Amino acid sequence: MTATGPGASARYGAFISYNHADRAKARALHRALERYRIPAKLVGHAGAYGPVPRRLGRIFRDLDELSAAGDLSAEVRAALADSACLIVVCTPAGAASQWVAREITLFRELHPDRPVLAALFAGEPAEAMPEALRRTADGSPTEPLAADFREGKDGRRLALLKLVAGAVGVPLDALVQRDAQARMRRVTAVTLAAVVLVLAMAGLTVLAVRARGEAEVRRAQAEGLVEFMLTDLRGRLKEVGRLDVLREANERALRYYGEQDLAQLPPDVLARRARAIMTIGEDALEAKETARARAAFVEANRITGALIKREPDEYDVVFAHAQSEFYIGNLHFEAGELAAAEPHFEAYAQLAIRLMALNPADPRSAEEVSYSTGNVCGLRMEQRLADQAVSLCSEAVRAAKALARRDPSSEQRWRDVANRQGWLADAQVLVHNFNAALQLRREQVRLLKGLLDRDPQNARNRRMLITAERALAKREAYHGEREMAVRRMRAAVADLRTMTELDTENQELAARLREMEVELVNLERRKK
Repeated sequence: MTATGPGASARYGAFISYNHADRAKARALHRALERYRIPAKLVGHAGAYGPVPRRLGRIFRDLDELSAAGDLSAEVRAALADSACLIVVCTPAGAASQWVAREITLFRELHPDRPVLAALFAGEPAEAMPEALRRTADGSPTEPLAADFREGKDGRRLALLKLVAGAVGVPLDALVQRDAQARMRRVTAVTLAAVVLVLAMAGLTVLAVRARGEAEVRRAQAEGLVEFMLTDLRGRLKEVGRLDVLREANERALRYYGEQDLAQLPPDVLARRARAIMTIGEDALEAKETARARAAFVEANRITGALIKREPDEYDVVFAHAQSEFYIGNLHFEAGELAAAEPHFEAYAQLAIRLMALNPADPRSAEEVSYSTGNVCGLRMEQRLADQAVSLCSEAVRAAKALARRDPSSEQRWRDVANRQGWLADAQVLVHNFNAALQLRREQVRLLKGLLDRDPQNARNRRMLITAERALAKREAYHGEREMAVRRMRAAVADLRTMTELDTENQELAARLREMEVELVNLERRKK
């Protein structure tokens, strides 16, 4: 049977397979999928299974669809044959269901080219995913695309988008971006409430200054409102794209905090202020407003510096001060101010070591050691201190691998390993250890290919792999493997061109594509 894209010739956009014990989960998933409208900017574009439709279409769920059926097996077979993809509700109960396993096997027999997606609701993957789901039609092991609905994982919205992206064959990043834009247009009404809250905050701040007898009460009210603005309201303003209101709120909060006498404030209030101001700095960085970001991080560093003098052995205080040292150092580093960045990166590294001494069991301790080592590694490379760079970058790779082995299912941990392998490869070039650099680039490409094999729709992993393939092609060309280098660069250029066609507004991708096309032409000339 010819593969059919969702919404094209198949009667059902998806078939939901589940154990009857998971009826409520399947019903909620059914409603969410049928109600979801794919963003207009993606509709009609070429996906992996044909043109992207407006909706997935009808979703088949056996209890509802077969209530009047006389021959259950025949109806299920007919529905599976007429479904564009299969979505399996993964729980321990689902994994134990022979009925779910038969539906998976039958769907793969009927449609070897159509997507089979996992919706993980309960339990660990090994106990929640049916054996049939983790094997292809010929019995070979496979890793299905999984959307993790569990508490603290993907979150309901991102998990739903993963399923939709897998069903229609578009990169997840493209769908997330377009979905956010569509949601922004639907919820712009929050802007008025945001403006009212900004004005209310200003009024409360004035009252806090003027009302001597009620100063503490007013200050608590003002700070509560500030914290709301920098947490819950911040997210809503980003959703509706009102960055102007967000900027005004951040500036008012920064002025309010800058007027306070730190010596008179208790530690918990100081810590809350530092967190809020670093959030302001992060927003400014995201908006590429470096001056505003610098002002926020300097103020946060002033607060955490005062706090750590009073609480030098309090883990969360040390952690907060480490973050503010990193941000200031990174601002200098990005501006090319290496001498100014160095003391902050060194301080960050020392604070990370102190975190490990205070609480080695907290995962943040190992993370901060890994990140701070990587920062100093990058600094030494820019300073052309080659031997130090190799030593530090090697330590950064070891630390990243140790974190990844602790949490082998985390893609982000393995992406960190790949990043640090790239840094170490560049450091090896500085000391003219070209064979080691080539081997590291090959290991990096193998790792990223493995991640992409596990999640083929992950656009972030694909971008990282393209960058790694580009760097490896250059190494291969240097080693005289010009034919291999040309083939590799051609494939990377083709992959990047496909990504730019799906995200035509991304100027960064377009600029990178132009650079790589020039590099490919130069490689082809040298090959001749």
